[in-house]
Amino acid sequence: MSIKLNKMVDHTILKTFAQEEHIETLCADAKKYDFASVCINPYNIPLAKKLLEGTDVKVCTVIGFPLGANTTKIKVAETEDAYEMGCDEFDMVINVGALKDGKYDYVRDEIKAVVEAAKGRTVKVIIETFFLTDEEKVKAVELSCEAGAHFVKTCTGFNEGIATVHDIDLMRKTATPEVKVKASSGIKTYADAKALIEVGAERLGTSSGAKILAEAEELK
Repeated sequence: MSIKLNKMVDHTILKTFAQEEHIETLCADAKKYDFASVCINPYNIPLAKKLLEGTDVKVCTVIGFPLGANTTKIKVAETEDAYEMGCDEFDMVINVGALKDGKYDYVRDEIKAVVEAAKGRTVKVIIETFFLTDEEKVKAVELSCEAGAHFVKTCTGFNEGIATVHDIDLMRKTATPEVKVKASSGIKTYADAKALIEVGAERLGTSSGAKILAEAEELK
């Protein structure tokens, strides 16, 4: 693997019940294992920034989460607010209904608006693969690339969908070379992670990063 496994992990807690103690534990683990980022809800950005100060672990938040059905104005405002708090990466949910209705200009323009609001910082576009046909997945990836996204991502984890080898393979083959692919949801083991990485995932959204690294170490 050209990228170290730990630096592929977005260490994640997006649960409704997440309190300061959970964010403290998340950030302590992220520092211990030197993960790529912690992925948290916007409210927790200031705490995470403070806890991760002096490290290269990035702070990632979610936009339009988990449904993606907020208006573009609200998604942009969320992005601008998170940017001002120092957030490094933004995982936005597309408007799945608009995509399925064939409102491609709307979907593309909304992604572009969030990318512009992020002012050069990393934007990952969650397409919610569980709800899409393969043709719709391809279209969602194409629109994300056209809009200037840095990553396309499988799932929010708030629905039944999980990251699959099929979807990652399809997304990687569809995306332009400069746009990366993030697998998220259902990644519990090193075997899960390895299979997804082998077909093109360059980032993994998971709360099982420590377990995955331990299993990888055992297999050396």
